[in-house]
Amino acid sequence: MMPKLIDKFNREINYLRLSVTEHCNYRCFYCRDDEHTPNCKRQDILSYENIEKIIQIFAELGITKVRLTGGEPLLRRGIVKIAKLISRIDGIADVPLSTNAHLLEKFAKKLYQNGVNRVNISIDSLIHERFEKITRGGDLTEVIKGIDAAIQVGMSPIKINTVVMRGVNDDEIESMVDFAIIKGIDVRFIETMPIGSVGIEALEQHISEEDILAKINKHLDNKLISIDSSKTDGPAHNFKIKGTNSTVGIISAVSNHFCQTCNRVRLTAKGELILCLGQEDAISLKDAVCSDLTDDEIKNMILMQLTKNQRSTNLILLLIILATDKW
Repeated sequence: MMPKLIDKFNREINYLRLSVTEHCNYRCFYCRDDEHTPNCKRQDILSYENIEKIIQIFAELGITKVRLTGGEPLLRRGIVKIAKLISRIDGIADVPLSTNAHLLEKFAKKLYQNGVNRVNISIDSLIHERFEKITRGGDLTEVIKGIDAAIQVGMSPIKINTVVMRGVNDDEIESMVDFAIIKGIDVRFIETMPIGSVGIEALEQHISEEDILAKINKHLDNKLISIDSSKTDGPAHNFKIKGTNSTVGIISAVSNHFCQTCNRVRLTAKGELILCLGQEDAISLKDAVCSDLTDDEIKNMILMQLTKNQRSTNLILLLIILATDKW
């Protein structure tokens, strides 16, 4: 019997984020700079067969949750087929989707019928002009149609994710909470992360978890009740809103960075396994599954990558420490 995925810090890895494309139909300014253009050709990305093989191997190593991401995953041709392949693999119990929801109205029903049980939707403003500016061309009307379609087909839970930025959308924290309560869905607020070309700007726009919670508690008259996270949950600190069907989550990458509870690895659209956002090392599982290696040999590759000596400091941790000291 193969060992489960336990890293050198004794963290059990049971969650895989699978990018199915590098392309996105939005260009949110905190995510992509003006010059960023994905250089990913069709022959470079994982095929259906590659994906099925790799996820099967990960399931045998204890992965139970596979999140479909991008770029924007709904741009990937055959996204419904990919969802179906993954959801039918023994051991995979949870196949959520992360999306900007621009195309979700079109795909919601088919995705739900083929194994996508829930969805996280990025939405940083409920003001049309502001939303268009943040996303550099996005259409809030289409996003809300996508949210409503997900509700209608029965996806649950549905979470909207809002990156909170001082001077950009921090005046909408309360309205986002109200929107979630009205829709009967969940809302999560994400601290800006000081990485990439927008690192310094993110520090200037940073609002702490403490300040976000203070705004929400004041707005709701202290109706937040802390709830425990499940085994495969992400890094959010979650709260039930008393008297509603909604929850609030805070993902605090800076104030209370979550490295010690990380339970995930990432697979890029090109098939590279990345263990940490701040780690440069990666191995190509696409090359591995297209080679003569046996499944057990590929599993051992993954295990060796997971347990080998990692840098004690890396770019993300260094920036987090600097940011924490500043704030």
